Amino acid sequence: MRQAEFDGKGSLIRWTETPGEEPARVYVHGLGAASAVYHAHIAARPELAGRRSLFVDLPGHGISDRPAHFGYSLEEHADALAAALDAAGVTGAELIGHSMGGSVALVLAHRRPDLVSRLVLTEANLDRDPPPSAGSSGIASYAEDEFADEGHARVLEKVGPLWAATMRLADPRALHRSAVGLRRGSEPVMRTILETLKIERLWLQGELSGDLPGAAGLRAAGVRVVTVPDAGHNVMFDNPGAFAAAVAGRL
Repeated sequence: MRQAEFDGKGSLIRWTETPGEEPARVYVHGLGAASAVYHAHIAARPELAGRRSLFVDLPGHGISDRPAHFGYSLEEHADALAAALDAAGVTGAELIGHSMGGSVALVLAHRRPDLVSRLVLTEANLDRDPPPSAGSSGIASYAEDEFADEGHARVLEKVGPLWAATMRLADPRALHRSAVGLRRGSEPVMRTILETLKIERLWLQGELSGDLPGAAGLRAAGVRVVTVPDAGHNVMFDNPGAFAAAVAGRL
């Protein structure tokens, strides 16, 4: 396990990694998740072997610290991720971001283009105020104190065992602030960042999730949009073969 300070007050962001060739692949989890849980089985596949791989847990999640003073906005998550990559000596990485992690990856690519050479995004949040069906919506519908006192337990009961397994590891206030920050979005907004970046960008949409709103605009901006069959929001679990092929550049 490795770690780096991210807030100037001693709080640490942590990650595990496997050695290998550069450029590194950096896996970034979604809201209430953890990177190794969602991605280690992918990085271990033969088509991805031999590359350095980092599994970073964002502040408030997994094995990273969860300071009470931290805001957990997309920009703050991105800056914390940058601190981890700087400490790890990573530049020009391939970022594989799921859901909120994809949004963080976009903000990082905008703020620190030296750190990112390629993006593989799985159903990342691109717009402010996502629909009520989005996971962040249910969390952000609570006031922070209400969520910390009772909402966290209620949400754990509703989300199902897969998401609950990692969500219960996230600090409730960090989880709530992350959800609020995700709904607030970034400046410029994530979709605009994705459309204007000049690096390779691949978007994975689970077939079971339905059509991607604004897909035509993304394609016109040079984003490769791929619908993954037999998969929902968690493509890496539902169709790991296709997900690994996408990360390897073979899809």
